[in-house]
Amino acid sequence: MKIAPVAELKAQLSAYLKSSAEGPIVVTRHGKPVAVLLSIEDEDELERLVLAYTPKFQGILEAAREQIRETGGIEHEEFWQEMEAETP
Repeated sequence: MKIAPVAELKAQLSAYLKSSAEGPIVVTRHGKPVAVLLSIEDEDELERLVLAYTPKFQGILEAAREQIRETGGIEHEEFWQEMEAETP
């Protein structure tokens, strides 16, 4: 993992973009981490990354987790039966 100050990253952005294929680059400002530069391989990976950091989506996941904790959820087979029943 590399670490790069903002000023250096701005001056050599193209090189850091290329280097991010080898691993994440932690961007710092005044010596403190403020961002991470990540390489992505395809649109699916980008979508997963964006969803992982979207507060609304995280809220939906947490509500689902809470419901599972409270009710115990449903069995795997029951879930798929419901999904198949909803498919036209």
